[in-house]
Amino acid sequence: MAGFQTGQVTGGQVNGGHFAFAAMTTLFFIWGFITALNDILIPHLKEVFSLNYTQAMLVQFCFFGAYFIVSPFAGMLIEKIGYRRGIITGLCTIAAGCALFYPAAEVKVYGVFLLALFVLAAGITVLQVSANPYVAILGPEKTSASRLNLAQAVNSLGHTLGPLFGTVLIFGAVGAAISADAVKLPYLILAGATVLVALLFKAIKLPDIHADLQQQAKPSWSEVLEHRQLMFGVLAIFLYVGAEVAIGSFLVNYFAEAHIGNLSAKQAGAMVSYYWGAAMIGRFIGAALTRVIAPIYVLAGNATLAICLIILSINSVGELAMWSILAVGFFNSIMFPTIFSLAIGGLGRLTSRGSGLLCMAIVGGAILPLLQGIVADQSSVQISFIVPMCAYLYIGWYALYGVKASPKIQAAQVQP
Repeated sequence: MAGFQTGQVTGGQVNGGHFAFAAMTTLFFIWGFITALNDILIPHLKEVFSLNYTQAMLVQFCFFGAYFIVSPFAGMLIEKIGYRRGIITGLCTIAAGCALFYPAAEVKVYGVFLLALFVLAAGITVLQVSANPYVAILGPEKTSASRLNLAQAVNSLGHTLGPLFGTVLIFGAVGAAISADAVKLPYLILAGATVLVALLFKAIKLPDIHADLQQQAKPSWSEVLEHRQLMFGVLAIFLYVGAEVAIGSFLVNYFAEAHIGNLSAKQAGAMVSYYWGAAMIGRFIGAALTRVIAPIYVLAGNATLAICLIILSINSVGELAMWSILAVGFFNSIMFPTIFSLAIGGLGRLTSRGSGLLCMAIVGGAILPLLQGIVADQSSVQISFIVPMCAYLYIGWYALYGVKASPKIQAAQVQP
């Protein structure tokens, strides 16, 4: 979900574009897979270290906090070493973060796990800043959006399979016992896999991309801040990412409650895949809907339905409570790209700066789970879903009223 700089391809046409694109989609899969694995890691570490919900949500705080802290440095790094080396650097950093889980499990210190997660997420941040431009240039410019959408679909596939992998190797490995050692094997496997992918990218031929330095006068931040639809959009991205991550983070514990599902950790972990799988399906349906219905109305409708489903889950028990909260994933699907496009609409030369602000807003994934954890500790997990519900209320407002632009741009936003 991170942003990227526009680049140029040196050396003429890209050769072997289909192979290069296939290689690039593995990166989208990797970071989707690892990010969703946190939904299994959180309840496991909560039990291992006897944490309350607020402490357990430090997993997401450290993970998504890395986006906010590392993104500016990642951009500067890419300017110096180039996108291809940036990909390899990002993969190696991910491998280092995964490998740190082994000593963390040995010393059994929660803080070391959080450090490992931060290093891992720093690698993902560098990877995203490096990878997106490659996908954009691997083929005709007119089909770049299509390639990015396909790559994002592969990212959603990673999100769907990650919880299944974690459920089998973390919850399945320990049986009735709860041990920090259960994370060793899965994260060592991920470390080895990312090293192999890094070696693949070192071996294959990919085009060199360089940032376009022949830009005119750089815009000032005061110019960027004048665009209200952008500033409201930054908050919308912050709340959307936070809401999506917060819901996924609490699913295992929610489904384990006696009046909801009374499921074992292994059974509940497998159910998390339905949440992310629904988002993957919704992405394709939403892409078709936005061709015939104005994006602001699709966004408002999805936010409204997400709110209704959360209210239903909060006020019900058993399977109805379970499936209603899982269905929220379906309506999350189109929110990020739709908010993003509405926020940067008509910015012109300010688009790059605006995109940077929107990408930094991904830090919402660090803050909202923590807030929901505080509410859960003070009340219950079921009541704590009020936190993401409030986020969707704002997103619905943004779709219908918060998008402030010139008449020309406003007309473009309400037309399919």
